[in-house]
Amino acid sequence: MKHHLEFEKPLIELQQKLDELRRAQHANPLGLQLEDEIRGIEAKLADTRRQIYATLNAWQRVQLARHPQRPYFLDYARLTFQEFSELHGDRLFADDHAMVGGLARLGPHRVLLLGTQKGRDTKENILRNFGSAHPEGYRKALRLMRLADKFGLPIITLIDTAGAFPGIGAEERHIAEAIAVNLREMIRLDVPIIAAVIGEGGSGGALGIGVADRVLILENSYYSVISPEGCASILWKDRKATPQAAEALRITGSDLLEFKLVDEVIPEPDGGAHHDPAAAAASLKSTLLRHLTDLQALPSAERLRLRYAKFRAMGHFAIRAKPGSDSHEPASAPAPATATR
Repeated sequence: MKHHLEFEKPLIELQQKLDELRRAQHANPLGLQLEDEIRGIEAKLADTRRQIYATLNAWQRVQLARHPQRPYFLDYARLTFQEFSELHGDRLFADDHAMVGGLARLGPHRVLLLGTQKGRDTKENILRNFGSAHPEGYRKALRLMRLADKFGLPIITLIDTAGAFPGIGAEERHIAEAIAVNLREMIRLDVPIIAAVIGEGGSGGALGIGVADRVLILENSYYSVISPEGCASILWKDRKATPQAAEALRITGSDLLEFKLVDEVIPEPDGGAHHDPAAAAASLKSTLLRHLTDLQALPSAERLRLRYAKFRAMGHFAIRAKPGSDSHEPASAPAPATATR
């Protein structure tokens, strides 16, 4: 069954009318020709789709990022990469099915592919823990990244998680420590690292595999220190303020690019990646190949220097004195929360 969002209703109505006309033309025993009317509806549908998706607000993009038919990690592993061979376990506690990784090929390059995987139905969501990894997931990720570093394989991570799992078991097994160690170790791995947000980029759960030479984001994805719902509950004390919170957080690709938190926004097909997964996968592939080629041309020491400088620069903002005052206090509020990750 198709899942439709509220702002997509005009498209659904046009599509239903178009389907009715096509059925009428096919079933009409008198051979009534409806081509002109069908072409008119097709043109109107295409124009309406372009207008809607060209003017999406932040909350609407968050909804698209969470769309249940959106391509997930394993879809891109099949469509963008070749010869993906999954590796399992953290060699300490368990194999976390929310964090998936293994060896793959991207065009001519052998790489380590790593990312978070959600489920399509209730059974798979339970298996994948809704894409929220436990500590053992981040420890598995680090084990695989160290393996890649040992054999000189570039690392590519695909991020799609609402955040790391916040349950009691995760706290008992030190989820914060596992993520912190990943941050420390990823900043100094010798091989090129590219991270791409393909859906949700939730807080430390995303950043735990997100320290990279290049950070990319798909057009209808988001990256944030907190969900819009959580922000609304804390600051507005009302989840009805979620759309307002999404705008204030500045979590969409264009905002993140402005703040230099991502390096490129990857365009998606009209209507989002779920409307044409093959086209979205091709767009992701060409962008990854371009950045990987650039990174491999850099000397290792220079690449590490730039990676460190990139993340040290995040969260900086300018201050200025108020007119007529010698004070050095900020004249306005600091940068949005997204810029202080």
